[in-house]
Amino acid sequence: MGPTASGKTELALKLTEAFPLDLISVDSALVYRGMDIGTAKPAVETLQQVPHRLIDIRDPEESYSAGEFVRDARAEIDASHERGRIPLLVGGTMMYFRSLTEGIADLPEADTKIRAAIDAEAEASGWPALHAQLADLDERAAAKINPNDSQRIQRALEVYRVSGKSLSEWQAGTATTDRADSFLKVAMVTESRSVLHDRIALRLQSMMENGFVEEVETLMARPGLTASHPSMRAVGYRQLWSCLEGKGTLEAAKQKALAATRQLAKRQLTWIRSERQVTVVEPLATDVLDTISSLLRRRLER
Repeated sequence: MGPTASGKTELALKLTEAFPLDLISVDSALVYRGMDIGTAKPAVETLQQVPHRLIDIRDPEESYSAGEFVRDARAEIDASHERGRIPLLVGGTMMYFRSLTEGIADLPEADTKIRAAIDAEAEASGWPALHAQLADLDERAAAKINPNDSQRIQRALEVYRVSGKSLSEWQAGTATTDRADSFLKVAMVTESRSVLHDRIALRLQSMMENGFVEEVETLMARPGLTASHPSMRAVGYRQLWSCLEGKGTLEAAKQKALAATRQLAKRQLTWIRSERQVTVVEPLATDVLDTISSLLRRRLER
């Protein structure tokens, strides 16, 4: 696990050369077909050589929840074990990792009308205002959510409006998983925040040069897809969509996408700091591959 642009995929591919690993993606954006450039999805050739499970399993018009991820990931983990191989979960969607290793509440299903109403409120008053509204309803949940994290604010408010019960109340009844100790957790954390920011900027520039704008234009042409769909709230996509609707310049959209990606990385690092029994490594260290390989060998020997 690790923040965006920390080199997770590159390192995972190197590990497959030394161990019988099956890669399972832990990324809420990589599940969508047609979202390739802006998600830094591995190249087609790479996916053919080293298949990644849970990539390209949904159309952008569809939703995908943490609960669905847990179900799908467990199935892939079991299938990997049955093949006598080792499942390697790779990604940066920290809520997915937490839900898989520590359990997840059986929350109410999504309600499109209520989501649309919440979106309209956010459009009028901003997500920080809705975060304040959430704090009045569920102080514990609000304390864990960034005031600009639209998806999590929306879901928490939706759960309350659908059920009349707060997200924290639902989560209090969460059944913990009996598999938590079976995971070897490794977090890739760059010691220098400025280095990570530079890597983020370089990757965004590469995306722009490789057709990110054109990719978003193609997505906008899909008749059933709107800016309010969860897929289009992914960092980079929502900023370019807004720009292509005439709301600001491309340069402004790029700067907003850069700032949003840095904020995402900050949230991912906050999640990592709260993880239990995790080994933190410096992804840019020359011996990082040896370090993780040694960890895995020791675990297998036990």
